Order: sequence, then C-alpha cells, then structure tokens
Amino acid sequence: MSCINESVCKLCRRENVKLFLKGDRCYTDKCSFERRPYPPGQHGQSRLKFSEFALQLREKQKAKRYYGVSEKQFVKYVGEATRAKELTGTALLKFLETRLDNVVYTLGYANSRREARQLVKHNHFLLNGKRANIPSILVNKGDVIQVAESSREMVKIQSAIQAVARRSVPAWLEADHAKFTGTVKDLPNREDVTVAVEENMIVEYYSR
Repeated sequence: MSCINESVCKLCRRENVKLFLKGDRCYTDKCSFERRPYPPGQHGQSRLKFSEFALQLREKQKAKRYYGVSEKQFVKYVGEATRAKELTGTALLKFLETRLDNVVYTLGYANSRREARQLVKHNHFLLNGKRANIPSILVNKGDVIQVAESSREMVKIQSAIQAVARRSVPAWLEADHAKFTGTVKDLPNREDVTVAVEENMIVEYYSR
C-alpha cells in the first residue's frame, strides 16, 4: 500500500477543495485550507488557465486522494465501473463509497479515512461477525460492521464517536454507537456522495 509522505493539507489546497484528510481538525480554524485557500507553491496565487486534460486530471486526483486509494486500485475500479450496468461514473463512486475503510469512517468510528484504513488493517472491526482486515472489501446491502469488543475502549474510536456530530451519517447507513455497530441499509445513490467531484470528467480522462 502506497503512503503519503507530504503534508495532507497541501493535497486539499492543490485540489482547491476540503478533502477532510485530517479528521476533526478540518472542522476547526486550524484547517490550512481555510487559512490559505489556494494551491501550494510560489505560483499558487497566480491565475492559471487549465486545459481540458488538466481539468480531467485534477478531478481524478481529487477523487483518488479523497478516498485514499492508489492509482492501481483506482484504475481497477474504473475498469469494473465500465463493465457495470449503470452509468460508469456513478458505479465508480459507488465502489469507492462502499469500501470498508470508507464505511468505517462514514459511520463515525474513525476520524479520517486514513485512520479508518489503519484500524481495519489492525483487526479492530468485524464484518458480519467475522474479522475483516482488508480495507478495500466492498460491503453489500444488509452487511453489519462492528467494533471488536476488545477495541471499544480505544481512545481513537471513542474520540471519533464524540466528533461524528460534526458530520451526519448518510441515509444508506445506520449507526448505533451505543452498541458499536453499523448497518448497510442500502447501496448509495449519486445523491448520497458528498464529495464535490465531476465523475464524468474522470471517465473521460480514462477514455482517452
């Protein structure tokens, strides 16, 4: 699994949108994007004219960084979305949204997708009663995600539950924080995806 070695706040500034990569900090006045809402670097505040290719690339990078997946994984999802029976862009976002690490974060059991991925890999969650330590597992309708009983007192998980009030749990998921569980009520629709990304431009990028 590739890792990000630079400041993740620079990624938000580069994509000109909050990607919520640092969890609860992104909701405070300490957020770098709020203080400097322009791309990093000495030419960050210059007015640049982007080509169509550059705009498509930025949309692809935005989605990839938002969900924290590698280029190899992203290309795989694009290929699977192309073979889906629904619109390619919608199918792509659905694959990304239903990743186990994203669902753990969205349910409120981690402060960021990066943290959720780490917690899943360290065996802190169960999927339908069985240990699940692969962040890229895709959940299905009716699946139940649980925090392992031995992990429920972890500071990271407790702080995430307290902070989830800053962001609502989408309608396609149901969280029961008292019981440390979450249920996939249905698969997400396009309206349930909150990231400001033009998925059609991503499809066009890979269709060149």
